[in-house]
Amino acid sequence: MNIPLLAWTFVFALFCLMTAIQLFYYLFFFRRLAVYKPAPKLQSQEYPVSVIICARDEAHNIVKNLPGILVQDYKTTHEIIVVNDNSQDESKYLLDEFKKSFKNLVPIDLTQEAKGIPGKKFPLSMGIKTARYEVVLLTDADCVPASEFWLQKMQEAYRPGVDIVLGYGAYYKTPGILNKLIRFETFHSALQYFSYALAGHPYMGVGRNLSYKKALFFNNKGFSSINQIPGGDDDLFINKVATPTNTAIVIDPDTYTFSAPKKTWDEWWHQKTRHYSTARYYKPKFKWLLGAYSLSHALLYPLFIVSAITFNWWMALSVLGLRYIIQGIIWYKGMKKLNEHDLWPMYILFDLWMFVYYLAFVPALWKRPKNRW
Repeated sequence: MNIPLLAWTFVFALFCLMTAIQLFYYLFFFRRLAVYKPAPKLQSQEYPVSVIICARDEAHNIVKNLPGILVQDYKTTHEIIVVNDNSQDESKYLLDEFKKSFKNLVPIDLTQEAKGIPGKKFPLSMGIKTARYEVVLLTDADCVPASEFWLQKMQEAYRPGVDIVLGYGAYYKTPGILNKLIRFETFHSALQYFSYALAGHPYMGVGRNLSYKKALFFNNKGFSSINQIPGGDDDLFINKVATPTNTAIVIDPDTYTFSAPKKTWDEWWHQKTRHYSTARYYKPKFKWLLGAYSLSHALLYPLFIVSAITFNWWMALSVLGLRYIIQGIIWYKGMKKLNEHDLWPMYILFDLWMFVYYLAFVPALWKRPKNRW
């Protein structure tokens, strides 16, 4: 028996298995966003909405972004709640000035820290508690809606049985490779959480553009089960309360929110490390689903290289090429849906980058997050 040949055959078979797992995710999950078309709305209804923003030392962003939220084209009753969480800058005075011109602005000034509740879960809870309306729409102080129809079109996704609406939180397009990587990673995350929601497995949302009902929040005791975790006010809460039928998505370009991406690698590294530190608290089903996708991607290229060198290079390249074709089609359609199609010409480079990305951020899954937001 030729032991080396048997070993290399096994490696090639393992490479084919990792490719098959990847293709399963692309064809079963990610294809859903690529071909998604919102169902036609048979009747239109406008709900009263409470927009909630938490801010700490965000005076510069309040000046720049709050007007875009205050001037939303929405005829039905709505309010804009800004929770000013122990800010030491001019935020309070700016909000007081805005309040003179916009009567639906509701500033909340918090002057004491919540002991034992790190992050922004306490100020966000205070905002939701203060909200007068059942539908709450969340964003961040550093975000601005893409259009004056953001509020209207986000709330249009509500229908009987829907308690959660997931939106897209995009980043501004600026020159440089870091900007492209940040935007690609944002697209890749959205491809996953939108597609999983469409498949009946919603597992997260992003606080930059997220809506749910007050009753859902209070019926699940708010953030009480995750108060000790600095992050998770968006993804962990949705992971806990989302069901196969109570979650809808909105990908209309008018509903995007935009924020400025990090400008240095170090800032981006700390931001992503903080985000990934909450993944350990996901439900087991989603740990397995997300883990299998990431692991199969991380193993794909090492197995391809070994198979190409030791087994049969053209067979290995053919298998990888098939994945590239299917991946390229689905990414192209998905990127067009989320207005990130300028990234597509580099999609193979981004795929190679994701191999490095997974290896780099594995330690974040076990790292204890810092108690700040």
